[in-house]
Amino acid sequence: MANTPQAEKRIRRNERRAAVNKARLSRIRTHVKKVESAIAAGDKAGAAAALQAAQPELARGVAKGVLHKNTASRKLSRLTKQVSALA
Repeated sequence: MANTPQAEKRIRRNERRAAVNKARLSRIRTHVKKVESAIAAGDKAGAAAALQAAQPELARGVAKGVLHKNTASRKLSRLTKQVSALA
């Protein structure tokens, strides 16, 4: 339990930031899933369009501190590789 006003404020702030970060991470995951479902369906044009939409979301996640730089880079690289492999 918080004993000082500063600690109470920190708890309130942490809860607000956690909600924002959770929403941001959920948004990123949704974009990635759209790419993956288009790849699974074999829709190259749809997958490429979804990848174009997912790329800035991943970059924004890195900039906001929700994702590690290498994690976003790895996800983007793997998705790009899968999209380009579609015939």
